[in-house]
Amino acid sequence: MKTRNKMIPRIVKLVFVMFAVIIGTGFKSIHTEKCLPVKSPAKDQRIMLALLLDTSNSMDGLIDQAKSQLWKIVNELAAAKCGDGSRPSIKIALYEYGNDGLPSSEGYIRQVSGLTDDLDLISEKLFALSTNGGNEFCGQVIKTSLNQLSWSTSPADLKMIFIAGNEPFTQGSVSYRLACGVAKEKGVVVNTIFCGNFDEGMRTSWKDGADIAGGSYMSIEQNRKTVYIATPYDDQIASCNERLNKTYLYYGASGEQKKAAQATQDRNAESYGQANKVERAVSKSSHAYKNSSWDLVDAAKEDEEIIASAPAQELPPEMQGMSTEQRTKYVAQKAEERKKIQNEIQALNKKRQEYIASHSTNENDDSMLDAAMIKAIREKARALNFDWK
Repeated sequence: MKTRNKMIPRIVKLVFVMFAVIIGTGFKSIHTEKCLPVKSPAKDQRIMLALLLDTSNSMDGLIDQAKSQLWKIVNELAAAKCGDGSRPSIKIALYEYGNDGLPSSEGYIRQVSGLTDDLDLISEKLFALSTNGGNEFCGQVIKTSLNQLSWSTSPADLKMIFIAGNEPFTQGSVSYRLACGVAKEKGVVVNTIFCGNFDEGMRTSWKDGADIAGGSYMSIEQNRKTVYIATPYDDQIASCNERLNKTYLYYGASGEQKKAAQATQDRNAESYGQANKVERAVSKSSHAYKNSSWDLVDAAKEDEEIIASAPAQELPPEMQGMSTEQRTKYVAQKAEERKKIQNEIQALNKKRQEYIASHSTNENDDSMLDAAMIKAIREKARALNFDWK
């Protein structure tokens, strides 16, 4: 009995020591485990898109879809949010290829516009395109766009090429494999859009090009007409657009001409129907639509000095006799008006989108240019922490 009583304290002591060792080991594991740094969301992210369109004879339908769907695609880009909750800057470039009217020495390729945030310019250039039979050199136009455009070097930015056409991807002296490989090295995703049968596009290497550059392969029916769903809000948004235009105050040598071009692109959009004009109006109410190169309201956000320094003879008639103080007050007034109208358009568009969603059949949507592009953009953008919530 005595021996047993002596053993109890020893057992208790042993248990205590073992418990302390276990606890100590656990704490050691917790404290010595390497802590990985938390990756903060990227700031000032950018979206850069280059659209390479085949303008040979058979591509009238493709160009028609691009003209009628530009503003819908812009609105999709404008709705994106960066990882830190801010809005990305958006730039678009445009190339045409495969047109006999283009220099053969350049591979029947033309840069229509470099990367720009001047969306009216993109619209203007797009509406000026015409088709003509030719040779379609996909590898060469991809290589040309990679070399000529000022692509971002940041891995946080979304950089994409969309190339659309209907001839074999293998044509020309520049290997599409080499061009797509270079794109991948630069972090530029190449998405291929074959205008025709899906399997034919695969057989003619359109899918292989996309696979090499980490992009998506899609096929569309280029001769399908864009179908719009009219809504009860279209007329109200169109009316807001007329008021919005009156808030633009041109300046500079080409300011008046750019203001006129704005109205021209309104009419170009309307040529595809009221609903398309509304899509453009929605774009004009977003952060993506910037005209600081010719509009005082946008320019003053970047540099208020422009209000005082702009030559009087290059201003609208009502501003030419104003003092600097009067100019400043007038620009501020127009800025406030614009913001209110833009908010009104955004609110109406929310109701419009709800109406469209409830009346849309979504039948064969994927066979259109805009749907193909939007799907590819969203897939790649989410990997870079862009969001559409």
